[in-house]
Amino acid sequence: MSGTGTGAAPGGRPAERRGRPRSAAVDTTVVETVLRLLEEGVTVGELSMERIAREAGVGKATVYRRWADKEALLLDVLRSLDDACPELAGASVRDDLVALLEFLRRRVLAKRSSAVMRAVIAHVQTQPKLWREYHDTVVAARRQAFHAVLLRGAATGEIRPGLDAELLTDLFVSPMLSRVMLHEWRELPDGLAEQIVDTVLQGVRPQEGTAARGGPSRGNAPGPA
Repeated sequence: MSGTGTGAAPGGRPAERRGRPRSAAVDTTVVETVLRLLEEGVTVGELSMERIAREAGVGKATVYRRWADKEALLLDVLRSLDDACPELAGASVRDDLVALLEFLRRRVLAKRSSAVMRAVIAHVQTQPKLWREYHDTVVAARRQAFHAVLLRGAATGEIRPGLDAELLTDLFVSPMLSRVMLHEWRELPDGLAEQIVDTVLQGVRPQEGTAARGGPSRGNAPGPA
């Protein structure tokens, strides 16, 4: 948790902490309270620091000592849902892509993660900073994992060289995200990751009789997601 509510002393020096050390248990209680409220259908706009404090059973001052405002708290709520990408075997590009998509499928199957994601998307137009922070701390790392696998696939001949890694990542990830964000009633069944990967790979494999000649051009190398 970042707890961005800490102030600064005159002259720009960090303010010294006074009193008892910050309680991790209180941090967890407040974050879990926000997650529960979002899961129950409370919108981001309906959340207030006062309501969060009341629902968490702590004082409003306790919350403000940890987070300067609701946006700072929501960033820590998003970070609390972040898991590291799975360790990839590296033997097969196809298997590694399936592992990454299956990781995504299992995450969004969790009601809590889906509820928070939808709440943030609904809130993004009025709070772009929140979306940018979520993108920079969560989304970018996952896209870089896809980029690395795709570049390896181009180098080994499993994927045609010269294709745009950014576009390919979108082709693999978008079907899953579409079901979560636009058609939340659609199921995410077992085997969906394999189906998506095999369908896309069918179109990006080298044509029969051609050999791979290295990875994508420098202009197509993945940059910041």
